[in-house]
Amino acid sequence: MMTIASDALSPDCPSANRLLATLPRAEYLRLLPHLQRVSLAQRQSLYAAQTSIPYVWFIERGVVSVVRGTQEGALIEIAMIGNEGMVGLPVFLGTGGMLSQALVQIPVTGLRMSAPVFRREVPAGTPLHDLLHRYTRAYINQVVQGMVCNRLHSIAQRCVRWLLLTHDRVDADQFPLTQAFLAHMLGVRRASVGTVAGTLQKAGLIRYSRGVITILDRPGLEAAACECYRIIEAEYDRLLG
Repeated sequence: MMTIASDALSPDCPSANRLLATLPRAEYLRLLPHLQRVSLAQRQSLYAAQTSIPYVWFIERGVVSVVRGTQEGALIEIAMIGNEGMVGLPVFLGTGGMLSQALVQIPVTGLRMSAPVFRREVPAGTPLHDLLHRYTRAYINQVVQGMVCNRLHSIAQRCVRWLLLTHDRVDADQFPLTQAFLAHMLGVRRASVGTVAGTLQKAGLIRYSRGVITILDRPGLEAAACECYRIIEAEYDRLLG
């Protein structure tokens, strides 16, 4: 379910999205009339595979997963997007539909702009266009580093990386998450995720109850993570500031 705010966006209230917040104020104010505040429910599809993408979304709170489906019907996460980025990079890149799809992982609030307006208002040479080039590089790094992690590191390390990346993007220590959903995102069996969650809980790093994860010991999780988490976040910080 999607909720659309009817009230106008205030020019005096900066966006919590890192891309929009980085823009010069004059550029942000120029784009503001074309942005619409939305709230998106968990599991909502923002675009499907091989279809045109109607909007781009600037996430302010929550997480969207970009996933790829298999012939067996499974979904595997390629990347996640939170307040550091924009959902709808194919619109920016001019590639139209993609083989992947975008699903709301953690309920989202953010701003959206229709794809035709985005193409018109964000041409080459504008501040947002230039910023999105840097964001695309960081996003591609996340995809590539995730592939390396999935190939070389244990399920426990992959789970910890995923939890840390999600924690960075939800701006809260507690967020909804089922073991089944996490297993789908990582492409592993639910039992494997359950074992890892139990181990992390016994170690006092997280609390898991009734589909809700609570981060209890952030430094402990970081110590348990492989280098992939730090590589991904360092690249976002380097390119986006």
